[in-house]
Amino acid sequence: MSKLVNPHGGGDLKPLMLEGDALKAELKRAQSLAQVKMSSRETGDVIMMGIGGFTPLDGFMTKSDWQGVCDDYKMASGLFWPIPITLSTDQATADGIKDGDDVALVDGESGEIIATMTITGKYSIDKAHECMQVYKTTDIEHPGVKMVMDQGEVNLAGPIKVLSQGGFPEEYGDQFMTPTQTRAEFEKRDWTTVAAFQTRNPMHRSHEYLAKIAIETLDGVLIHSLLGKLKPGDIPADVRSNAIGTLIDKYFAPNTVIQAGYPLDMRYAGPREALLHALFRQNYGCSHQIVGRDHAGVGDYYGPFDAHHIFDEIPADALETQPLKIDWTFWCNKCDGMASMKTCPHEGDDRILLSGTKLRKALSEGEAVSDKFSRPEVLEILRAYYGSIKEEDKVEIKMSGHSAK
Repeated sequence: MSKLVNPHGGGDLKPLMLEGDALKAELKRAQSLAQVKMSSRETGDVIMMGIGGFTPLDGFMTKSDWQGVCDDYKMASGLFWPIPITLSTDQATADGIKDGDDVALVDGESGEIIATMTITGKYSIDKAHECMQVYKTTDIEHPGVKMVMDQGEVNLAGPIKVLSQGGFPEEYGDQFMTPTQTRAEFEKRDWTTVAAFQTRNPMHRSHEYLAKIAIETLDGVLIHSLLGKLKPGDIPADVRSNAIGTLIDKYFAPNTVIQAGYPLDMRYAGPREALLHALFRQNYGCSHQIVGRDHAGVGDYYGPFDAHHIFDEIPADALETQPLKIDWTFWCNKCDGMASMKTCPHEGDDRILLSGTKLRKALSEGEAVSDKFSRPEVLEILRAYYGSIKEEDKVEIKMSGHSAK
């Protein structure tokens, strides 16, 4: 029997990806079905359901699920869930579909059929209400709010059958790991306590320090990188993965870290997204999730430790995966090492505060970066990337740097 945390909901993993003859038959059938185009976010959600990352969901949420998740963190069944997982379409497409119909779900960018879906309901939502509940703002400049406001006017509910992983295994190779695979790897290494480290950036010294704090008390760390879409100015996944891999090879003890990726787009929902991250990390087999300053935040929409506090506001039995809450970390010249607000008595100029925003801005402008900020081998990879991009893209990075974390 596994000693890892149970998948969310207490049962087994529930991957919705078809295999073998069932996959071939459904792919053939899908060619004749009416099509619904999906946004990049929705495609990522489907793929996540396909690999079991969103266990125990069987498809897109109903209106009662949507309402319950927005207002009370739970679906109509009572299952804890922090962010609505919904599919939308335009009114004309919705008018051509009736309850009971099967449709093919198509990636809006590639045109690939990713899944089929049986429609069990159609409904409209109050988009502003979702934004206020999930993102704490209706400001269209917030990238998550923009996603919601730009989506179609009608939501479609119903179970899905997943037919594709959207090219992620081919593009990312061994780094793209399913929950079944990470659990198997943890058990192979005889790990029972594992902390997930969420990242959409290359790891600077503060990130490294957070991971090593977890390693001191747990069996290992899963450095879990987002492989879906980011906002303009963020560093691409392949560059990030190379930088993280180099850091692991050079600065972590063997058999303490696994690097993997998952297929979602970033929602930038701050505290709510921290809960979603912990939920699907439970499916991946992680007993803990590292939650530092401004987890999954953007701009100044959330307080620096709102993602800490939200775990104290949900029912104690909502998640098995627990937060590993860590204070603001930095390099202290007087301490001559990494420290946090809880361990360092010094102030002001003695502290070198680290953030992905500062690193991106410095590199895009060709400024010198201290090795107290980031490891030299990592900086070499990042400088090569910034040296290869066009000047107009560097301007976009500078413009977006003020709002990123």
